[in-house]
Amino acid sequence: MKKIICIALLFGMVLSLAVAAGSMEKEIPDTPSLSVLVYIAGVTAGSPPYEALAEGATEFASENQNITVKVYEAGFNQAQWEEQLTSLVATGEYDLVLGSNPSLPEICASIGKKFPNQKFVITDAFMEGNPQIRTYLFNQYEQSLFLGYLAGLVTTSNMSHANNALKIGFIAAQEYPLLNKHMLPGFLDGARMVNPAIELDFRVIGNWFDANKAADLATSMKNAGVDVFAAIAGGAAQGLFKVAKEQGAYIVFHNSNEYKNAPGYVVGCGSMEQKKLTKEILKNALSSTIEYGTASIVGAQEGYLGFFADDPAYTNNLPEAIRDTFDAFMDDIYSGKIAYTLPTL
Repeated sequence: MKKIICIALLFGMVLSLAVAAGSMEKEIPDTPSLSVLVYIAGVTAGSPPYEALAEGATEFASENQNITVKVYEAGFNQAQWEEQLTSLVATGEYDLVLGSNPSLPEICASIGKKFPNQKFVITDAFMEGNPQIRTYLFNQYEQSLFLGYLAGLVTTSNMSHANNALKIGFIAAQEYPLLNKHMLPGFLDGARMVNPAIELDFRVIGNWFDANKAADLATSMKNAGVDVFAAIAGGAAQGLFKVAKEQGAYIVFHNSNEYKNAPGYVVGCGSMEQKKLTKEILKNALSSTIEYGTASIVGAQEGYLGFFADDPAYTNNLPEAIRDTFDAFMDDIYSGKIAYTLPTL
């Protein structure tokens, strides 16, 4: 009898432990996981938007559990991008492909036909209606508009390197729809809010790395009367900084704080909150709340574009009258008082 009672008690203890263990398992919530491929359509170094994209993703992974991030640099040969990305997606390793380039949505749409479960989120791009793709377009017309306005104030001023030609310049690594349809028109439209007679000299390098070619173009443009420049040129922009310092010209810069690259000559820098947007995207991906098939346009009012006005280089390099006029313009940008029509892409 004692043996039977002991066996019964032992069985009861084992059963209780099993039930308790089961209860503990149920109480432990499942931790969501996310594997992310950050696809850099170019190289990270020298590109502020790509640097911010990679930094935002890696920082998010370090701040959250069960997140893995692989940063892949595709290089400058765009003809290879689709093949490269197809090979990466084919591994099945990644829940999400995250990129930032206006050309990527069409490439991702093509790849998505072969891999219908793959999801893509692309910033600095616009595509609606594809159930695998979510896009966010930075309002680069707006950023170009206020940088162009500042360029107009400088070229019409009596600053030491300003001339009477009423000509501003824009140097680009290559042409693409967002540049041609949003950035160039916005830059000129902003400048002509200061003086309708201002003209734009636009030149193309042909790649994102040739600083010598950028310097040659900048020299030619300066000789033609340009006294204020903008550039979307990646690492090649170093050539423009060199010419500005050696020959005397002013620069307004998109997307990042570049005052230090040509002190006294870079007179204004726009900001792009790529890192902030990247972290928000990954947070939504982790909680499965991304609305694929939709597209958003984000700008100054939404908190994703701005201007580095608190840098001493800005206050030290521009006369107070110009700063006061431009600061008032920026206040109107942030509040939505500046009326404009966003061109279609």
